[in-house]
Amino acid sequence: MFVALTGLVVGIVIGVMSGIVYPSGFSAYVAMGILACMDSLLGGIYANMRNDFHWKVFATGFVTNAVLAMALIWLGNQLSIDLSIAAIVVYGSRMFHNCSNIRHWLLNRNEEKNPAEREV
Repeated sequence: MFVALTGLVVGIVIGVMSGIVYPSGFSAYVAMGILACMDSLLGGIYANMRNDFHWKVFATGFVTNAVLAMALIWLGNQLSIDLSIAAIVVYGSRMFHNCSNIRHWLLNRNEEKNPAEREV
């Protein structure tokens, strides 16, 4: 977990200090890519907490979600339809679901697995 947080902080610092600016026409693509990647990141954190994390699943899901979200925006632009709302709803609801699962796991991690075995 420490390595992931260190990588995140280093990546943010490099991104801010690099001074790279993307054209405003790409802002919808970048925003959806970030939203999709955050969804994958929260899913990876939850899987790690359950000891069910697999690097290949996380990496392929991370890239696939980002590409799919950006492709959805591109298709919407080609059809003159705002499909970004669909991506926001899907990835936003998944993020809330992952956050809820993480919260439940954190709250229940110290409880016994079978309450019937508790002594009175």
